[in-house]
Amino acid sequence: MQLIDLLPGEITQVNLTVELRETEITGLTADSRAVEPGFLFVALPGSTVDGRKFIDTAIANGAAAILAPDGTIVEDGSVALVTSKDARAALAHIAAAFYNDQPKTIAAVTGTNGKTSVAHFTRQIWSLLGHKAVSMGTLGLQLPDGSVKPSLTTPDPVTLHADLAGLARDGVDHVVMEASSHGLDQRRLDGVRLRAAAFTNLSRDHLDYHGTLDAYLNAKARLFSELLPADGTAVLNADIPEMKSLASAFGGKTITYGRNGKDLKLTTAEPSHYGTRISLSAFGQETEINLPLAGAFQVFNVLCAAGLAIACGGDITGVLNSLPQLQGVPGRLEHAGTTQGGSVYIDYAHTPDALENV
Repeated sequence: MQLIDLLPGEITQVNLTVELRETEITGLTADSRAVEPGFLFVALPGSTVDGRKFIDTAIANGAAAILAPDGTIVEDGSVALVTSKDARAALAHIAAAFYNDQPKTIAAVTGTNGKTSVAHFTRQIWSLLGHKAVSMGTLGLQLPDGSVKPSLTTPDPVTLHADLAGLARDGVDHVVMEASSHGLDQRRLDGVRLRAAAFTNLSRDHLDYHGTLDAYLNAKARLFSELLPADGTAVLNADIPEMKSLASAFGGKTITYGRNGKDLKLTTAEPSHYGTRISLSAFGQETEINLPLAGAFQVFNVLCAAGLAIACGGDITGVLNSLPQLQGVPGRLEHAGTTQGGSVYIDYAHTPDALENV
């Protein structure tokens, strides 16, 4: 693919002659050691290492073009140089253009707690409805055949878009992904064509990276204010104080869930020997559902997943009928056995809020 066909509008074309504009790009990487002839090397400044220090190495390894922050100078005039005020976002959009193909339905979920369970449940709902579905996140890529490919919670954009293109080629039509605050802040999800996005909850976490709780929330809010298209749907927890600000940041259609939810309104949730029995008003339809899952927090994760499935076109009745068949994520209030008459559970809870809700 020619370089000029990959460039988003905000790119500065520093030295692009007609010949350099037509440079054939054969791959993308931000690692100078992985550069091969014809690659576009992305020189990103990091927290400890500045990728611009490795531009000469990348050129020596055959880089055909360099993407770097505005103000970068490359003395070798035979190599195309393009710059951007937000090189991370530019990389994500270039990766989206380079790999091009994506599954037709993609949803993302962010929040402090519950992302992994929501993604896990959403994938199961879609599979039960007959879709070829995949979840991406902390547990890796969970594929339709039950196998798992290791992955970061939110991969770098080159890996992410390569994976999405590969899934589309394999016939996967539905993907749900976890959107971490780091990934959103570092523009890793930019260029992903989302149909819906969800927010679970917010509590103190990752302040070593973000500095303040407001900065942490703002990073997550990018999913709604910048990445979710106007014709998408935001699925929001109506029981958290951030709900109204997130809905306002998006400005489009919403599905709300929880005890104060308008669309998926939880009436009661009672523990039972098999899990939890819930009463629910789903878009005005009163129903009772036996969930094979323990813990009130799992009820909210299930409602969030149901909201995502419905937001992506799922039939309401079909989605609700699938919920009693859901299986929990290993290590999320997982029943390990009994001893001396008491039940023993394993749980991943890693924040104060998560511990309080177990």
